[in-house]
Formats: sequence, structure tokens, C-alpha cells
Amino acid sequence: MHITIMADSETLECITEHERILQEIESTDTACVGPTLRSIYDDQPNAHKRFMEKLDARIRNHDREIEKMCNFHHQGFVDAITELLKVRADAEKLMGQVTDTNRRLQDAGREVTAQTEEVIRCRVQQRNMATTVEKLQLCIPVLEMYSKLKEQLESKR
Repeated sequence: MHITIMADSETLECITEHERILQEIESTDTACVGPTLRSIYDDQPNAHKRFMEKLDARIRNHDREIEKMCNFHHQGFVDAITELLKVRADAEKLMGQVTDTNRRLQDAGREVTAQTEEVIRCRVQQRNMATTVEKLQLCIPVLEMYSKLKEQLESKR
């Protein structure tokens, strides 16, 4: 009985040591894992087999946790993708509206530009006409004097 208790104590101690080693492997940098793994083989005979069983159990546990997490987040992922597809459709619709508005604004802008150029031409003509009238008015006194001179010359003949 004493031997069984001692064997159980060694097994429990080995399991605890394996747990410590697993935690150390999970939490340390990969460059430091070598010495930790060597300590498994240095302990007791067949300790590496028990460690591998413990490691396999730990891997299965992590796999279950990963699967739970994936299942938990799957619907959120699907909802996010669905929302993205809706946003994409809305963005395409909005892009069409922006393109149409841009085309209409450019058409209206071309019309405004043409009208502005016409107004500028009319203003230039108007200014030229006003300048011409002004210059002609300056010539009226000279023309009147010429007309009087011509009349006088004709009447004295």
C-alpha cells in the first residue's frame, strides 16, 4: 500500500510538473522551448509518453475552445458580411446617383459657360458702341463747323 501511495504521489507530481511545463511552453518565446522540452526526457522513464498524453489532451481542449469561439462568432461574421453587402449595394447606388448628378452639373455648367461667354461678348460690344458714340460726339462740333464753313463758302461764290 505504501508503494501504491508513493507511486500515486510520483504520478501526481509528474502530472503537476507536466502542467507547469505546458504552461511554460504556451507562455514563453519559441526560442526558449528547447530546454523545457529536454526536462521532460530527463525526469522519469516513460515521462515523455505521459507528457504527450497530457499535451494531446491540452490540444483537444484548445481545439474545443477554438471551435466554441468560432461557433460563437460565426453568426456575427455572417451578419457583418451581410451588412457589408448591403453597404456595397448602397454605395453602388449612391455612386450612380453621384455620377448622374455630376453629369447633369457638367451639362448645366457648359450651358452657363456658353451663356457667360455670350454675355461677355455682348458687354464688349456694348462698351465698344459706347466708346464709339462718345468719340463721335467729340467729332460733332468739328463736323458742325465744317458744315457751316462749307455753307459759307458756297454762299460767297
